[in-house]
Amino acid sequence: MEQLVLGIGTRLQHTQFGPGVIVGLRYATYLISFIHHGIKEIDKTDDHLEEIIPENVSEEIETHSEIEKSLLKILRLWNGVSEVVPLGDRWKNGTMILQPGDTSLKAKEVPIEVFFHKIVMLRDRLRVMEQQINAHKVLTDEEKINLQQYVTRIYGSLTTFNVLFRNKEDWFIGDKSSD
Repeated sequence: MEQLVLGIGTRLQHTQFGPGVIVGLRYATYLISFIHHGIKEIDKTDDHLEEIIPENVSEEIETHSEIEKSLLKILRLWNGVSEVVPLGDRWKNGTMILQPGDTSLKAKEVPIEVFFHKIVMLRDRLRVMEQQINAHKVLTDEEKINLQQYVTRIYGSLTTFNVLFRNKEDWFIGDKSSD
């Protein structure tokens, strides 16, 4: 499929995930918020992706800057809300035990669900930060790419936690060229 070049706020239809809106841009992928599946990273060349062009809408009615303002307002309102991401079944009701090297100190026990929730919130906040970088009006494209490379490296540092996720599509993915 020919690569779609679309912007934040563009409405899309995906054959597997249904309707969604682009909330972030990366070099080769879109971050799309799907109504029933949360935020997913989708390749720009995905054959299952189609732009939804609303009928009876012209540039005079709604400009891209108004769309961006509306989307940014929605993102700020929902900033503290994360998508529901399932924990791997083998970790349910589990406990993470942090044992200090000094045996005179007490171990710390943390329910895995609590730790997992913090990891998911971290991932969601990284995505919001990436969206803010992409939508920034003062940064040049070069500056945006440089900042996005740091975000990608952060994702790479977090790949250790992928073992906690039930679904592979929820995993952290870093820079594949450095494997």
